Amino acid sequence: MSLLTPPPRLLMGPGPINCYPRVLNAMSTQLVGQYDPVMTGYMNETMSLYRKVFKTENKQTFLIDGTSRAGIEAVLVSIVEPGDKVLVPIFGRFGHLLAEIAERAGAKVHTIEVPWGEVFEPQQIEDAVKQVRPKVVAVVQGDTSTTMLQPLDEIGAICRRYDALFYSDGTASIGGNPFETDLWQLDAVSVGLQKCLGGPSGSAPVTFGERYLDIVNKRRHVEAGIRNNQHVDGQASRIRSNYFDIPMIMDYWGEERLNHHTEASSMLYCARECALQLLEEGIDKSIARHQLVGDAMLAGVKGLNLKPFGDLRHKMTNVVGVYIPEGINGEAIRHTMLHDFNIEIGTSFGPLHGKIWRIGTMGYNARPDAVYQTLQSLETCLRRAGHKLSLGEGVDSAYAVYSGHAL
Repeated sequence: MSLLTPPPRLLMGPGPINCYPRVLNAMSTQLVGQYDPVMTGYMNETMSLYRKVFKTENKQTFLIDGTSRAGIEAVLVSIVEPGDKVLVPIFGRFGHLLAEIAERAGAKVHTIEVPWGEVFEPQQIEDAVKQVRPKVVAVVQGDTSTTMLQPLDEIGAICRRYDALFYSDGTASIGGNPFETDLWQLDAVSVGLQKCLGGPSGSAPVTFGERYLDIVNKRRHVEAGIRNNQHVDGQASRIRSNYFDIPMIMDYWGEERLNHHTEASSMLYCARECALQLLEEGIDKSIARHQLVGDAMLAGVKGLNLKPFGDLRHKMTNVVGVYIPEGINGEAIRHTMLHDFNIEIGTSFGPLHGKIWRIGTMGYNARPDAVYQTLQSLETCLRRAGHKLSLGEGVDSAYAVYSGHAL
């Protein structure tokens, strides 16, 4: 075997994307012990940084070591006891994921659905909450399988009226779309790094409000071998997962520093740097950048005589779905883009498989040159495959969006 020499791909799919260079540099930083005061200091800094990223005052804001799915599982397995009702509004693939994880945790899962390409109106969710009376309402904010962004600003108040917890996964959206944990009355949030935050998959920032903690702390348990006479277990059932036990992970990140797992130090460095990158740019400026670049990509694909997918009023800033033109082999185009131009664009899932491409503009790749390079290469592939288009119109349309704007 030789040294790692991956090709210089430009990742313009729905994620993962190319990392910010400073994030890659942070990951190569030398390790220290997990209880070294330098390391625990970095942990405290990371908690503080992600409170700003999430826009929350929640003390319990930290990292789950694992991909964004690990964050989802930790949130749900720690709060759901067998027989609990969980309501999941589904508008794409990842709503189905929330439902499956809740079901595996023993929940009685109730779902409502809209066609892929649409989102829910608040009244639809309130009607379901009123009927089901769930313990938890779990919803994805941005579902990259459909490129749609579910408005969350009214759901928290609905959940409070019916005494339900409000949980959202914002992996695909945070950093490039507005996300207001406290303002929207969210009780639990999980995200990942590999989208607008500009890092690799492998760490899942989470945050928890007091309503979530009041319930989950009743399931608190301290492992034999590290417990002492001062530790008192909660009265509710023990959480079924050891690794994803939120109270135990809180004890690990808290002042007592109870041993739970060996911290993934390089990923903590990485997550810390992702937050610094976002906050130094400014959250509002990052969202505006993603909006502008996303608008440019949308104009560009229209300029290539491609039809966008879904209700564009609710499109995520950082990814666009486009219908594969009739008579065009979508996978052949993706193959040529990848192997001849070193650019990756995405396919889709379920009812959209083979029907749309998904093109992302997020994090480090939310910049004009990445848009122009992608559009120009896609134009060449489409033209050679027989698709009718006006030469140069894709890039020119993107250029027009940038006119008068400074990035």
